[in-house]
Parts: sequence; C-alpha cells; structure tokens
Amino acid sequence: MIILGINAYHADSSAAIFIDGKLLAATEEERFKRIKHWAGFPAEAIQFCLDEANISLQDVDHIAIGRDPKAKFLNKLLFFASRPIESAIHTFERLQNQKKVNSIEQEFEIHFGIGKEKLRPKIHQIEHHRSHLASAFFSSPFHEAAIISIDGSGDFSTTMLAIGKGSSIEVLESIDFPHSLGIFYTAFTQLLGFPHYGDEYKIMGLAPYGKPLYVDKLQDVVQLIPGGLFKLNLSYFRSPGKGYVAYSDDNIPKHPNAFGNKAEAIFGKQRLKDEPLSQYHKDLAASVQRMAELAIFHCLDYLYQKTNLKAVCIAGGVAQNSVANGKILSNTPFKKIYIPSAGHDAGISMGAAQYVYYNQLKQSRTSPIFSAYTGASFSNEYIENMLQARGISYRKLKDEHLLPYVVSKLINAAVVGWFNGKAEFGPRALGGRSILADPTRQDAKDIINSKIKRRESFRPFAPSILKEHVSDFFEIDDIVPFMEKVYLIREEKRQLIPAVTHADGTGRLQTVDAAISPRYHALIQYFFQQTGVPILLNTSFNENEPIVNKPEEALDCFLRTSMDMLVMENIIVER
Repeated sequence: MIILGINAYHADSSAAIFIDGKLLAATEEERFKRIKHWAGFPAEAIQFCLDEANISLQDVDHIAIGRDPKAKFLNKLLFFASRPIESAIHTFERLQNQKKVNSIEQEFEIHFGIGKEKLRPKIHQIEHHRSHLASAFFSSPFHEAAIISIDGSGDFSTTMLAIGKGSSIEVLESIDFPHSLGIFYTAFTQLLGFPHYGDEYKIMGLAPYGKPLYVDKLQDVVQLIPGGLFKLNLSYFRSPGKGYVAYSDDNIPKHPNAFGNKAEAIFGKQRLKDEPLSQYHKDLAASVQRMAELAIFHCLDYLYQKTNLKAVCIAGGVAQNSVANGKILSNTPFKKIYIPSAGHDAGISMGAAQYVYYNQLKQSRTSPIFSAYTGASFSNEYIENMLQARGISYRKLKDEHLLPYVVSKLINAAVVGWFNGKAEFGPRALGGRSILADPTRQDAKDIINSKIKRRESFRPFAPSILKEHVSDFFEIDDIVPFMEKVYLIREEKRQLIPAVTHADGTGRLQTVDAAISPRYHALIQYFFQQTGVPILLNTSFNENEPIVNKPEEALDCFLRTSMDMLVMENIIVER
C-alpha cells in the first residue's frame, strides 16, 4: 500500500511517502524552492518522493492532506460572526486559502496530468493537529502513550491532547484559536525585535543571557487554568479577528505584529531593528522562555492526569523548543518522550499519511522512526561531473584517507562543509548537510559567524556526540537523535568544549548512532581518537537560506563564504 502525505498552503509545505507503513522519503518544498518556510503546493517535493519510490502518481493508493477546512466549522463560524467588521479581510484571506485546499485535485492535475475524477476518491483531508499527533505517536517506539500537539494554530486548534494505543489515536481535548502558546511566543519574539516568520528560536538562544525576572507579569498574559490547560489574556494581543499569519501570492508566510498596545505599555516599546540588545531585552527573553516552559509543563501535568501513562509523544511548532523539551522529564510525571525530527509543520505531511494508514485503515504498526535521512542524495559521479562543468579543482579520496584528512584540518581550525548521504527531514542538520568545526576551540563560534553564518552572536552551535559517550559530557544520559533536547553539560567539561557550551552551561544534544549515521559516526570517532573529545561542533549547512539540498547549492555556499573545506561524499574542494 502506497500513501502520499502532503502539507500544502501552509508554512513549511512538504511531502512524504510511505510503502506498507514504512517511510521511504520525506522532504520540504523549501529545499527546492530555496525560500524559507515556503507555503504553496509542494509539487517538487511530491515529485521527489515519487521518484524515490520509482512510481508515478497513478500508483499511489491514498493521498493524505494535512488540512481539513471542515474541522471545527461551527467554532470558526461563531468566532468570525462575533467580530464581523474587524475580521472581514482575514476571513476573506482564509476562505481563499481554504478554497485552494478544497480544490487541490486541480493542482495535481496541473502538475502531474491526472484527472480529478481519478484522484478524488484517493484524497483524505486530515485535521492539522491530528496529523501532528500521528507524526509523533506512530513514529514512536511506544505501543501506548499520551500525545500532545502545541503550535500557533491549524484548523482552528492551537493545542490538542490525545491518547494513542496501537494503531489508533483518540483525541481527548483541544484549545481553540486564538488561545495559543505559539502566538504568545511569536508576539514577544516580535516585541523583542525579531520580526520574521520562524524567528522564535532566536529567543531560545537569547534567553540564557538573561534572568526570568518578569514571569509574574507574564502570568497575566498566559493564564494557567487550575487543574486544566491555559488561556491568553487577549488584551495584550492584536485583535484576533484580524489574524496573525497571512500567505502572500508568492506563498511566503508573513505575520503582522501579534502584540497589542497593552503589551508595549507593560513590557516596553518594540525593539528596533538596529537597536542594541539591552539586559532588559535578555531578561524579558528569559522570562518568555520560562513562561512558555511553565505552560508546557502545566499542559503535560494535565495530560498525565487524564491518561496516567508514563510515555508522551510531542509535536507541533512548540515541540521545537528544545530548551523546554530537555526539562520535561524533571518537571512532569512522564518518564519517556518521543519527538519526531520534523515536529514543526513540515511533519504534517508525514503525520497525515500515518493517520490514514493506521487510524483510518487500521494497519499494524511498523518499526519506529529514528532516522531523519529521508531527503535527496547524490553520487560521487554526479558531484564530479558538476565540479568539472564548473571548472572547480577537487580531490577524490576513499574514506580511510578522507576521514583522517578532514579531522586533521578540523584540529587546525578549519571550518568544513559536510555534504553526506541523504538530506535530513526537519529543521536540524544532523550530519547530512552540516557545517563542522572543532568544539574545543574558544574562537570556533566567532570564526564560523565571521566566515559563514553572519548571524547574531548569542545563537549557539550544537554538539554532535558519539552515543556511547553522552554520560561522560552531559548530566543526563539520553538518546537524542534529532537534536530536540537541550541538557546541562557537566561542569567539569564545559571549558573543554566551549564552542558548543551555551551561556547557561547547556548544549543542544545530538547523539550520533553508528547504526543510523555510520559515516558521520566514523568521522567523529576519528576526531575522538586524535583529541580525546567524542564531539564535533555542528550547525546547518546554509547562509541565511534553507539548508543546502544539492551539491550545486553546497558549492555556491562554499564559494560565497570563507569556508575552508567542502566535503561532498568522497570529493574534497579546498581553497
């Protein structure tokens, strides 16, 4: 049975394909369009998935779309009817967007040449948050677990609680728009001077430089309901009838300021683009992060009360808050966690397909997903032909010579672009499309920012560590394949790996397993043999763009930056 899942007309559009319940390919459309968070119909991602499966669209048995315009229709109607004037423009925009979703057969016909009458019986519209829930539970190793999805909003829900058992998911409760932790976090991200869609991770990076001095004030903004969930004090926000996200004709998500006048009156005027970050800004960031954590833990406590289960699966945009994720086991009753590699909206494509396969078609569970390597890959031959056509000099080495050579360069302060195997599905570079450096160098962070990233100095870089050595460097010994949790680094080790130790002594952990990432594991193993440190500094292979997908994009990034070395499979390009 072949199921194609897509996330369309929503930020981070994507496609995923499953054969008999096993994930064969998944990728974001932004990797092809080269536009961050692109939100249109993912035609190129779909074609990639079909090519990987060596099939045509006609061979697909079911098409799952992670949007259901009919979901909570009455709730939407009542919401917009209660504010008809202020919501007129937003209502029109949403209707136009829903019209696209409802006529998606036409897009398939345009791009793939198959008539609507053949496709319509295959199409399933799966509610946004149900897709999130499915992407977490059905990818997990748990036969039974509590599940939660938290994000900005999707199909009029912002948070959904459920229980998963075997091949079924039962929704227990949900919160309606506009009461949203995602909207709260976005509003204060904008207030702190980071206006672009997807900038929320910058607040996580800034928070360790401050103290959470303003949590008491923020508890009036996000109000935790005793024995329940939460609600927003809407007086701090832009009128919800006007909406918080819009999609322009070029399919780029944009959002006006989500905060209102009261937020500026209480928390200060919005920081201007070129205004320096003051200690107040850092303290406010720390407070926003802490308030988000309190709300997440509150929801998880409530979910535990309702399910009495020890395992929890988490998805939704807020699931990408790796700082909060790293504190869940110590702040809630849950003992086990699973978070997919694409917990954000790109994962909707994967989850929609899984929801159809398991929850609707009642198929038996397959193996859990611990690998994010589901994207494009390229042969040495392809890479060599590309370099020859561009007139670029290169060397080709076998792994037994290449890996030690790369390590020798890393030890001598080189910054290396590492293009290896299949691209990752999700927002994290995990050794497939990574920029690497020596974590023991005090100046490594500054070197990368000056040579390549040109980004805010407060944003951290992550440690990729051999799975076998996690307990030697981190206070919690955990398996974290998708870099989805931040943990404290042992105090006595922090000076040894300063380039990946954040201001509060933490690191965003990625455990590297030889069975999942054999070549990346081997590279770190060589580094360990030479230095005694089983860690490499890892950051995404890009420069203010989507993570590179093809060798051409990796080469272009190398040429326009001051990267020292580019390694694409067994091919080395050096300056």
